Amino acid sequence: QERMKILFETFPEIKQGYNLVQKLRCIYNQKYQIDVARAKLARWYEDLLNSNLKTFGTVARTLENHNHNIINYFNNRSTNASAESFNAKIKQFRAGFRGVSDIQFFLFRLTNIYA
Repeated sequence: QERMKILFETFPEIKQGYNLVQKLRCIYNQKYQIDVARAKLARWYEDLLNSNLKTFGTVARTLENHNHNIINYFNNRSTNASAESFNAKIKQFRAGFRGVSDIQFFLFRLTNIYA
């Protein structure tokens, strides 16, 4: 707490970024209806743009490009994290064999390990 206080006094931009991150976490951790979540995310996005923090540029572009998919999270609060995790496991498995020459055997091994 003490270090954070000193850091925020010395570098106010870090405090501003930290506050933005905490606000976004609060939006995702609350069980808002989709319309309320949309409004809160829009307000958060406005705060982000007003902050002029260049390090959040990627986040701003992601919100612009994937706003519909991000808002869909609030329908049933599910993500594609399990699919992404499985995809990473497949890539790691494939890399272990330095490529795949026999696709049918690869799929067979993959099914036996992860099914």
